[in-house]
Amino acid sequence: MADAEQSLAYANADFSISNQSFVDHVLTYDTGPLRHVIDIGCGPCNVMVRLADACPDIHITAIDGSAAMIDLAGKTVRASGHESRIAVIQGYIPGLALPEHGFDAVLSKDLLHHLPDPMVLWSEIQRLGRTGAAVHVMDLIRPDTPQDAYDIVAKVAPDAHTILRQDFYNSLCAAFTIDEVNAQLQQVGLPLQIRQTSDRHMLISGTLP
Repeated sequence: MADAEQSLAYANADFSISNQSFVDHVLTYDTGPLRHVIDIGCGPCNVMVRLADACPDIHITAIDGSAAMIDLAGKTVRASGHESRIAVIQGYIPGLALPEHGFDAVLSKDLLHHLPDPMVLWSEIQRLGRTGAAVHVMDLIRPDTPQDAYDIVAKVAPDAHTILRQDFYNSLCAAFTIDEVNAQLQQVGLPLQIRQTSDRHMLISGTLP
């Protein structure tokens, strides 16, 4: 979302239910203390602020490719008072200038369907996470038909900004199926588990070998 108006519409939308669901899952997944965490595709950083609220010892590196979104993320972090524990950085995958195997958790929410090549996310997760690092990726599931996508938008966001509704529809149509993500994981050799968490979301989780 390089466009400032798109980014603002997304930041002002109410994703509190899915955001909190993602954070709750991360917190209940037993992989040890969360100290150094990276979030790839952080958006306006609402999710990472929730995680920092719950984990006083956590340090988060929050990455997004959009300058407009990073500007919003910086404002969110400053308003939360977590500037010392959440570093917001503009950057693209692959090739983030960060230490290999330097993180004990690699997170990503609603990024996968934006990538022209989804394999870059899985490869970057392998590069950045240490052995035994927790991996949690949440993304949309592509509906069976375009009409099904319209129906989901109408049900979930009937009063949302027009830009957000169109982006939501486009995102649903661009998303992957669970079978497709399973094939991606097999190709890259990641032993992660996928489960459907709602009519439109999947959660991919596990630990790095």
